[in-house]
Amino acid sequence: MSLPRLALAAFLSLNLPVTAQTTADPAASTVSIAELGEVMQLDALFEVLREEGISYGAELQADMLGGGGGPGWDRAISDIYDIPVLRARFNRALREGLAPDPEATAAIIEFFSSDLGTRILKLEIEARRAFLDDAAEDAARVAADKLRAGREPRAGQIERFIEAADLLEMNVAGALSGNLAFMTGMNETGINGNILPQDEVMEQVWGQEAQIRSDTESWLHAYLGLAYSPLTDAELDSYIAFWESPAGERLNAALFNAFDQTFVVVSRDLGRAAGQAMLGQDI
Repeated sequence: MSLPRLALAAFLSLNLPVTAQTTADPAASTVSIAELGEVMQLDALFEVLREEGISYGAELQADMLGGGGGPGWDRAISDIYDIPVLRARFNRALREGLAPDPEATAAIIEFFSSDLGTRILKLEIEARRAFLDDAAEDAARVAADKLRAGREPRAGQIERFIEAADLLEMNVAGALSGNLAFMTGMNETGINGNILPQDEVMEQVWGQEAQIRSDTESWLHAYLGLAYSPLTDAELDSYIAFWESPAGERLNAALFNAFDQTFVVVSRDLGRAAGQAMLGQDI
């Protein structure tokens, strides 16, 4: 499955507040999830995620449906990656993750409102969009391999960033959850002639863990290497320090949980749509 691999989030265009009181500061102010999303430039991110989803739907159509599926398939993929639906689902989970800690949310907004934070987000989204082109992704993987083979300092910084945000382990877990959801959705259509036991489906998914881990590690180094190439070493060190801070840790956990809750549903819907299309049923 092709799922989001970098912990970024979305917001509703609503002023849905995160409200919580801390014992240390009974007068802690309400922090708006909408404000957080606006600061993090996430309109652009979700547009890219939808483009990735449409592209992945085309891959499924070619690889699993032999190019079939027709207009019904295209409509199903468009509906599955409907941005307002994804945002609503994501926002609920993000609000739950950040509600207990408004001070952390305020610190997150402060960092991403800074000149460095604003520039980093733009670089991340630009790199994500660049990866819609397979040739650009391949070139970034080659460049990342050269950095790692040469033990360049930037390769070490990227590795530190991956460790600070726990990107490898959390993305592998997310990909496995996505694959399980996809295969479960497909299995529910009876594409295998009958409904396979869930433990058999899980066994098939876990058999992919080593390959998923290898591909995810390669993707992360390529993507982060491309995104952060314009940054100085000092700027990247500052970003790493943010993710190692209490606010960064809180954001990281909230984002990964929200992404998981959002895109597991996407994966299951994709699997169900693929199974129905393969059976010649209306999607």
